Amino acid sequence: MSRQVMPIKILYEDNHLLVVEKPVNIPTQADASGDPDLLSLLKEDLKIRYQKPGNVYLGLVHRLDRPVGGSMVFAKTSKAASRLSEQVRTRSLGKVYLAVVHGTPQPREARLEHYLTKDRAANMVQAVNPSTKDAKQAILKYQVLETEKGYSLVQVQLLTGRSHQIRVQFAEAGHPLFGDQKYGSRVNQPGQQIALWSSEIRLSHPTKKEEMVFHSHPPDSFPWNLFSLN
Repeated sequence: MSRQVMPIKILYEDNHLLVVEKPVNIPTQADASGDPDLLSLLKEDLKIRYQKPGNVYLGLVHRLDRPVGGSMVFAKTSKAASRLSEQVRTRSLGKVYLAVVHGTPQPREARLEHYLTKDRAANMVQAVNPSTKDAKQAILKYQVLETEKGYSLVQVQLLTGRSHQIRVQFAEAGHPLFGDQKYGSRVNQPGQQIALWSSEIRLSHPTKKEEMVFHSHPPDSFPWNLFSLN
């Protein structure tokens, strides 16, 4: 894509939606690092491709942590942003992730529920007692798809959208994500890339009301290539 520091794969685009594959290690939106962020890069690309003067509107509907890659949806109009945000709020916008974790969670298919609080200064989330002030409920469903060489490929369906939720909940369950430096430093090596990928987004089109599903596949690199992902 023109004038970008990295190519960004477009999974779908119309007048209302822009669905892309977020590269790993890029912020979703501008942050204190000052590094190029996905939202700004996409706005610049829209401006160039459609020769738009002035500012380009692109609504941020949901986020992915900086080290995480995969499918993300953006809104190209404020009406679409409002309707997609409502789907996020009512949990009708479905998000499915793939993750590689240490060990094999038992049972192989289950629901995890924790209460989480976030230390914004340290950008750390922890599981706490439900009665803790500002604790927010975090729920996910997972299924172990394969196990190889001490690692498991799990499919995760988020039922809530808490910060760092998948990473914290699996670490709390004793199965931290491969490469997670923040919540799995005991078992991961410095420099490893976290194995968490936004693999599917399911939504109702903001104007056509049609059910739409978008898929994105993890890279063909370790530890993903231990498993049959196709």
